[in-house]
Amino acid sequence: MPSSDARIVLQAAVPTAAVGAIAAVVSAVVAGGEGALGAVVGALVVIVFMGIGLFVLQRTAASLPHLFQAMGLMLYTAQLLLLFVFVALFKDTTLFDPRAFALTLVAGTLTWIAAQTRAHMKSKILYVEPDSAGDSPQKTGSSS
Repeated sequence: MPSSDARIVLQAAVPTAAVGAIAAVVSAVVAGGEGALGAVVGALVVIVFMGIGLFVLQRTAASLPHLFQAMGLMLYTAQLLLLFVFVALFKDTTLFDPRAFALTLVAGTLTWIAAQTRAHMKSKILYVEPDSAGDSPQKTGSSS
């Protein structure tokens, strides 16, 4: 993974982990240990899902750049659907508080998307490869 991609993952994962930690503390106060566990599991699910999605998207951009935008839209749609499936599967669990889990999933997903958007906006990614200083421009077309 190129360093710019790793930087974007870190710039998205760190705020998401911070939101997960805050959610765990709030959930522990409100719902006890089960609430804290639900918030931690929710934050981990978001970080893993979104991290894998960003990795897949970066690999697609490198190998199939013409599919990048379509892949990004499909990937985010699939991630959101899978997160809804997780909420539905664990809505009646007794392992942790499902409400803390679901709220942390939503807060973590929104945080990840906002942080990833900010990281992309601030990154200095070249759209065009600059010419090297030693190359002289080639004239094409008529000179009249």
